[in-house]
Amino acid sequence: MSVVTCGTPPDSYFTHGRAKAEETIKLDHPRLTILKINNQIRWLQTILRNFNTEHGDFVFNADRLIRLVIEEALNFLPTYNKTVTTPKGIPYNGKAFLKGNCGVSIVRSGEAMEKSLRECCRSIRIGKMLIRHQEEDSGKPPKVIYVRLPSDIAERNVLLMYPLMNTGGTIHQSINELKKNNVREDKIIICTLFVTPAAVSLILREFPQVRILTTEVNEDCALHFGERYFGTDR
Repeated sequence: MSVVTCGTPPDSYFTHGRAKAEETIKLDHPRLTILKINNQIRWLQTILRNFNTEHGDFVFNADRLIRLVIEEALNFLPTYNKTVTTPKGIPYNGKAFLKGNCGVSIVRSGEAMEKSLRECCRSIRIGKMLIRHQEEDSGKPPKVIYVRLPSDIAERNVLLMYPLMNTGGTIHQSINELKKNNVREDKIIICTLFVTPAAVSLILREFPQVRILTTEVNEDCALHFGERYFGTDR
C-alpha cells in the first residue's frame, strides 16, 4: 500500500523545477551561460544560502564558487594556436590567450572576486566602479560615484565582476559606464554567482551582445553577499 505524506516536497521536486526554469530562460537568452550543476556546485550554493553559515566558512566556500565562475569565464576569451616544445623535445600544439583582457569589479561585493581572477591571471589589470542606489528616491537609477578603468579599456575584453544580480540596476549602470568608455557590448562578460530572471531579462534586453555567466538563476538573491563576505553583517 502506498503512503502519501503531506508537507515539504522532496528536494528532487525543487531541483527538477529549477532546472526546467533555467533551461527555459537559457533558450530565451542565448548569451546567458549557467555552469553545469553537479553535487559540488550545489553544495557550495547551499552553504552560501544557509543563514547559519559562519563567516569563515562563508568566505572559504564563496572563494571556491567564485573560482569556478572565473575559470569558466576564461573560456570565452580569445585565444590563438601556439606550439611549444616538451621536455622530451617533442612539439606540442596548444593554445594561448591573446593579450588585451581586464577585470572590472563593482565595489564592494565585486572586490571579493578579484582574488580568484588574480590567481588565474596573475598580471591582469583590474578596474573598479562604485555605484550606489539612491535611497532618497528608489525610483531613480543607481548613481555612479567612482570609476577607475584602464586607459585602453576600449581595446580590451572585460570581465565585469559582481556576485549578485537582483534587479540588474547596478550592472545596467556599470555597462553604461563601460560603453561611455567605448567598450563594445560583445567584449563584456558579466561574472556573477546568483541572478534573478528579471535581471537577466533586463540586461540582455538592453544590451543583447553582453554575456552573463552565473551558477544559478533564482528569484531569491537576497543573500547580503558583501556584508557576509567582509564580515560587516555582525
